[in-house]
Amino acid sequence: MSGEFPLHRVLEAILFASQKPVPVKELSSICKGAADGAKENPFVTCFAKLKQDDIMEAIRRLEEEYRETGRAFEVRESAAGWQLVTRADFSPWLRQLFPENRSAKLSAPALETLAIIAYRQPITRADIEAVRGVAVDGVMQTLLDRGLVRIAGRAEIPGRPLLYETTQYFMEHFGLKNLDDLPNAGELRRIPLPTATPAVVEPPDGEGTPELPFAGDPSAGEPVSEGTEQPVVENPESGEPGDAETK
Repeated sequence: MSGEFPLHRVLEAILFASQKPVPVKELSSICKGAADGAKENPFVTCFAKLKQDDIMEAIRRLEEEYRETGRAFEVRESAAGWQLVTRADFSPWLRQLFPENRSAKLSAPALETLAIIAYRQPITRADIEAVRGVAVDGVMQTLLDRGLVRIAGRAEIPGRPLLYETTQYFMEHFGLKNLDDLPNAGELRRIPLPTATPAVVEPPDGEGTPELPFAGDPSAGEPVSEGTEQPVVENPESGEPGDAETK
């Protein structure tokens, strides 16, 4: 397709202006919407019948151009779509430019817990503790508060404990298109891990007592009763999940 502006330049403008990743379907919809609103302009209407292959070819052209010219930014795909981001090489200067946006570091225990959830999700808190060998109440609350982990439902076992999984924000923050992009994903998912075998004490009606959600978790949908165990405070150790790229 040709016109006053080639397709890869049109997509470049869209991605540059967008504050969030844009999926291919939305890129196509934007181009078609612009064509409908400018029926007298042939340079706009020429993109009315875009196909996904056309958009992907234009994105590959942008990738190649940025790579060959050594630009400070790149076009990157995440689980939410495509986005223009600055390259990680320039993070030392960008941190100085936006000091107020610097994310707080996660402790080493929190990173370990997050890794277990990422590779073995959905997973119960008891199984996480069986792997780590310590209580994870405090770090789980931290991961929930940061939006990296969410409650995925309840396990179909006695007591019906909560299940946890990573969020869309986790995928975007670490620049993942899907969970298969995790390092050594296939191997680490197959390695046998310790599992919890809790002794569930059943009340007279024969139903196990369900696990209560953490205090302050907005996704739990139910209050925490008084007397719930307080989160364990972890020692703040160094460890950072990585700085999100800045446009």
